[in-house]
Amino acid sequence: MTIFEQIDPDLLYPDSDGKPMADNTEQYRWIVLIKENLEILFANNDHVLIAGDLLWYPVRSRLITPTAPDVMVVFGRPKGKRCSYRQWQEDNIPPQVVFEILSYSNDTKEMERKLEFYDTYAVEEYYLYDPESFQLDGWLRQNNHLNKLWQMDGWLSPRLGIRFQTGLGELVIYRPDGQRFLNSLELNQRAEHAEFLLEQERQRAEQLAAYLRNLGIDPDNLP
Repeated sequence: MTIFEQIDPDLLYPDSDGKPMADNTEQYRWIVLIKENLEILFANNDHVLIAGDLLWYPVRSRLITPTAPDVMVVFGRPKGKRCSYRQWQEDNIPPQVVFEILSYSNDTKEMERKLEFYDTYAVEEYYLYDPESFQLDGWLRQNNHLNKLWQMDGWLSPRLGIRFQTGLGELVIYRPDGQRFLNSLELNQRAEHAEFLLEQERQRAEQLAAYLRNLGIDPDNLP
């Protein structure tokens, strides 16, 4: 047993890099929007892990600095609590899709390092969005490297099945069923509207049943 194997892994591979999840409300809004809508999209698949700002250790080495994608998606790993993503404990499956949301503190050198990291450690799709300029950039793994996508308006993610619309200003993301990604308030309003429609339908059914009983017809025994 080496000296590194004798040391507590939590000391060798801490669960935090000490950096905040977001620097401003706009960056945080986009991180939550993407992460939560992907959670909803894959809610019925127990082997799709979706995480926000989770520190990813691709290899068991202190020489490699980990990174924490704003949002990452891992197909083939169970949902559940993670303090960090140590790839050697996850069947050596890397995140296939990662998202980064630019903030004021991100400089060119940092983003170049992240692109190199994702390229080196087998990310299949990488999306970078700047909510200030509405600029969306994307990369797709081809021939064992992440290659820049030059047309993002209407781009369909091969892994996620979601579609990006960039031609009308702020980014809009659509689910495979055509519904756009919604924030928590919009999701709540939609749920309340659906509940209202169900209540209306229930009342109409009760009114019809009462009318049939007045006619001497048992609505529970209709042919």
